[in-house]
Order: sequence, then structure tokens, then C-alpha cells
Amino acid sequence: MPVSQTLKTSGVPVKIWTADVDEASRQQLANIASLPFIHHHVAAMPDVHLGIGATIGSVIATHQAIVPAAVGVDIGCGMVACRLSIGAGQLDEKSLKKVFEQISRDVPVGKAQHEDDRALTMAARPFEARLKAMTHSHPQLLKRFGKFSKWVNQLGTLGGGNHFIEVCLDEANQVWVMLHSGSRGIGNALASYFIELARTDMERLQVQLPDRDLAYFREGSAHFDDYVAAVHWAQEYAYANRECMMDLVLAGLKRHLPDFTVTSEVVNCHHNYVAREHHYGADVWVTRKGAIRARAGDLGIIPGSMGARSYVVRGKGNVESFDSSAHGAGRRMSRNAAARSFTEADLRRQTAGVVCRKDKGVIDEIPGAYKDIDAVMDNQRDLTEVLHTLKQVVCVKG
Repeated sequence: MPVSQTLKTSGVPVKIWTADVDEASRQQLANIASLPFIHHHVAAMPDVHLGIGATIGSVIATHQAIVPAAVGVDIGCGMVACRLSIGAGQLDEKSLKKVFEQISRDVPVGKAQHEDDRALTMAARPFEARLKAMTHSHPQLLKRFGKFSKWVNQLGTLGGGNHFIEVCLDEANQVWVMLHSGSRGIGNALASYFIELARTDMERLQVQLPDRDLAYFREGSAHFDDYVAAVHWAQEYAYANRECMMDLVLAGLKRHLPDFTVTSEVVNCHHNYVAREHHYGADVWVTRKGAIRARAGDLGIIPGSMGARSYVVRGKGNVESFDSSAHGAGRRMSRNAAARSFTEADLRRQTAGVVCRKDKGVIDEIPGAYKDIDAVMDNQRDLTEVLHTLKQVVCVKG
């Protein structure tokens, strides 16, 4: 049965969908709950773990205020997946290695970006006017962009860290493509600028906070509307970034796999974002920091680590979770701790059967650094219904 508990705080209560939550994360949740504009309660998903200001895996509903650091610096980070018309019988080790190499050539990873490209320019065109309006109102942003000034060339790029591109097989041995990425350098630049602006506002107004990373903008304040415009811009950019990458990956697969089509099952969802929603009788801002929306009927993706299963789910519309669910396995140890604790031999063993990097550069992403995705799913059976279980056969990381 799902495991849940309620944490009493000096502010609103915190509803937690797991018993596996450390003391530092509990304190961070209590800090959030103490803010004066929190609506009804704070919800913590079963993949909850320590973040900056707010825990990753938390859902925060707020009256007339937004905490930029709770949204985070990878605005709009999320997942996209689609099922193909071919099955496991049409794959072999040779073709999978070619697919890995093709994706690695076609999709820039880490800090890499595309060269100037007409298709990217066309895809970026809908974003230009609003970005110019933002930089007109906040010329300091132009300095922030710096090396990110070619934001057009980062459309269709993966980034680094826990971002990935995978070819998977489902429970019926059908092939899926799944990838995880966000708003890239431009989103980070926008987020960092407004996080610092919120801190400056709090200092100027002499607002006492339990954590400086919980600095916020109130509706009607000087920068609230500008932040909302920026965050929505970055969320749309992240969505488009995933679509561009998926097009590149599918084109690469067509070079090495039998002819296929994409089925109607395509899911594209954010898990780091803010939206206006109605909960417990009020219109509020809902920040999902490492959580997906899971209204009744909503489709979502909950990935495990490289080497572990992932899930395509349908939301159940659980009111207490603010119609939300976990976004993945959630880390159980920091990147530095993982690099100290595991070896390349451990990585090879834990990713056996997956065509992927197996060098020390990705040890911090080893499955052992993450929580058990199956335990996460078991804890949230009242939040989502599993539609498909995916196991990767190819994984490309930044």
C-alpha cells in the first residue's frame, strides 16, 4: 500500500508520500511550509530529496506569490516519449551500437550546441519577440546570456547531468524513444537572474526568511509579472527543445533500424515548472519542483536511473497531491558521494545489457546513486496508474 505521513510544522502541514525522507529534507519542507502565503499544505512526492531552497519532489501551492528558487534553474525540465511501430525482434546489438553513435553525433550533449541551421532558426522564431521584450525591460540579462547568446543553437540539445536520450522496450517488447531535458543555458540564465533579484528585494524590504533561497515575488510587486513572463517563456522553450531533439533522434534511428512509424502514444511533460491552477477552493500558483501534473487522465513519464525501469503513467487526480506525482527515482546520494562510492566496474555491472557510456565521467549517474524506482512507484499507487513499463537498451548522456 502507498506509504504516507503528515509532518506538522509551524506553518501548514506537509503531506509526504514516503517514509524514506532524511532530516535535512524534512527541515527544508518545514521551511517552505512556514512561508505566509502557502495554500492549505505542502505535498512531498515519494522521490523527495534535498534541493536548493525547496526539496526536489515537492509541490507548493501559493497565494499571490512565487518562489523562483523553488521553480529552480532548469525551468521547464521534463520528459518526452513516443512508441514506435517496431519491436525487439527488429533490433540487434550491431544496430543498437550504430544508433548510440548516430544519436551522439546528431544531438549535441554537455556544453555543445548546433552550428547555425535554418531549421533551428525557424523553430526559434516564435520566441524572439518575447525575449527581446524581456531584455528591453531587464538589460542586465544581456550580460547574463553571455556564452548563451546563441540560444537558437541550443534548441535540440541535451545538456549534461541527469539529462538523457534512451531507446527502450516496453512490456510487450515494443520500441520506445524517451528523452529528458529542459530550457538549457538560456533558462538557467533567466532563472539565476530572477532568483538573485528576489533575494535583493527581500533584503531591501527586510523580510526575514528561514532560507535566503526562499526569496519570493508577490503579485503586484515590481518584478512579479516579468518573472512570470520569463518562466513561461522558458517552459515553452524547454517543450520545443524536447520536440526538436525527438525529431533528430527519430531521423537518426531511421538510418539504422527497419522502417517504422510513431504511434499515437506521445507524451511531453514538464517536471520543473509553475502554473496557475485551482485547488481547495482557490486559484493559486502551483510550483512543481521535481514533480509532474497527474490530473485524472493526464499522461506522464516517470524515469528510473540508467539501468533501471521507467514508467508511462496515467494520473488519478489525487486532491491531496495537488494532482501531482513523482518525477523519477530521486537521488539518494550526492554526485560527489556517488563518485567516491562507486567504480567503473560497478557502473558496468549496474548497466549490463545497456549500450551506454561506462566510463568514470558518468559514475555520478550510476543507478546505485538513486532511490529504487519500484519503491517510488509502490508508494504512489494512489497518485498514478502504470500504463507501460520501459527498460532501456540504449542510453546517451551528456
